[in-house]
Amino acid sequence: MKKKNIIFFLIIFLLIFSLIIYLKHSKEENVSKIEEEVLEEPYKSNIMEDVSYSSKDAKGNEYIVNASKGEIDYDKPNVIYLTNVRAFIKLTNSNDITITSDFGKYNTNNFDTIFSKNVIINYLDNKITGEYLDFSIERNSMIISRKVVYTNLENILKADVVEINITTKDTKIFMYKDNAKVNIKSKD
Repeated sequence: MKKKNIIFFLIIFLLIFSLIIYLKHSKEENVSKIEEEVLEEPYKSNIMEDVSYSSKDAKGNEYIVNASKGEIDYDKPNVIYLTNVRAFIKLTNSNDITITSDFGKYNTNNFDTIFSKNVIINYLDNKITGEYLDFSIERNSMIISRKVVYTNLENILKADVVEINITTKDTKIFMYKDNAKVNIKSKD
């Protein structure tokens, strides 16, 4: 009786041991297959140097975007990721606006652009800096946020958000929190 039990346990042990070795080996094979596929699969983007895009609306306003580098993702061919961005907005009934930033995301369908990191807007004697700018020709607006500082010849203003209508130049300046206040200091 004891001999049968020992043989039975030995067979069970060998089956379990074989199963563990098989599972470990198949897992290693799957991991190596995945690694090979990742290494063999090409990166799905198209990188361009010194890119420039321009557009003009029905009113004659012109929008020009230049960047040192642009990258088109094949999955979203209408979106171009930009590096070292410089944009010019030439309005027919107003002065030009210049925008610079470290990075950008340009939509070739509607010309909307997201500027990010070290954003600077220059318009006449006004300068607005921040970390994020949503520029939309369709919405006719520029919304700059995150560490916004607005300076002109007389004042320095700090706020969370500055929203500007491109055509009318109507400007909204506000904070995210209800109890927070926009900080304005005179340069004098």
